[in-house]
Amino acid sequence: MIKFVMCCCRHPEMTRQQFQDYWLNNHAPLFQKFADTYRAKRYVQCHTLDTPLNDGIRESRGMAEPYDGVAEVWFESEEELIEAMSSPEGQKVSAILLEDEGKFIDHSKSTAFIAVEHEL
Repeated sequence: MIKFVMCCCRHPEMTRQQFQDYWLNNHAPLFQKFADTYRAKRYVQCHTLDTPLNDGIRESRGMAEPYDGVAEVWFESEEELIEAMSSPEGQKVSAILLEDEGKFIDHSKSTAFIAVEHEL
């Protein structure tokens, strides 16, 4: 099992609340509509909390500003993901999702990667 991880920063004109609301109530249902096309096994959104705890953690370690949230999407394998995204239907879905992401994510400040999870 692998996962696609995307660390998201919001558009500068949006508040974190607006970003998280759009992500949860607009983008998530859109993704779920196409989850079978992507052969996604699981989709999770982690929304960053506005709490002094986060400020303390970041400041004590000299870290950069936090992301506004992290998306995790599980897939059976790299090959499965490549095959799904390479299909004509998968390419259409990618374009639809990318267009929607452009409404709330600042891609220039965000990052994404493929990872394997080790539960300890």
